[in-house]
Amino acid sequence: MRHARDFSRKAFPVLRKPEAEDGPRVWDLVRSCKPLDENSMYCNLIQCDHFRDTCVVAELNDEVVGWISAYVLPYDTDTVFVWQVAVSEAARGTGLGSIMLSSLLRRDACRDIKSLQTTITRDNMASWALFRKFSQARGAVLKSQAHFTQTQHFRDRQSTEYMVTIDLSEATRLAA
Repeated sequence: MRHARDFSRKAFPVLRKPEAEDGPRVWDLVRSCKPLDENSMYCNLIQCDHFRDTCVVAELNDEVVGWISAYVLPYDTDTVFVWQVAVSEAARGTGLGSIMLSSLLRRDACRDIKSLQTTITRDNMASWALFRKFSQARGAVLKSQAHFTQTQHFRDRQSTEYMVTIDLSEATRLAA
């Protein structure tokens, strides 16, 4: 397994807010990252434009090698919901997913965030590993429960999505 320090031997990806023009490249990246759900190119363009303050692009040599789409919940403004994390095959195993999550939480748009949520299907081992490692590194507790179920919400066309919640305020309090 490679780690973030592996990037020190070569250029490290630049982490930045996306721009609308990144939409097609983000769409290409997500399509290459199975088992992530593919959104329309228009959806990725809107994410890059309307939600740029809570999305992250990792770019290396003019190539998008990482992406996080996220937004602050409109009904719970101390919670950020991470919609997708995508890391290109070339950048996997380097810790880029965790680095992008940390970068997101340092942004002004996330300064009042106390909780991080995402949904993950049971078979997406890479996402489970990322969020478990991320929570453990912060001394935070990761909780999960079925949220959007295969039968009730997806008409048996997709696996159940489990809501993962990481309480960042508790981790911050314990670290102090």
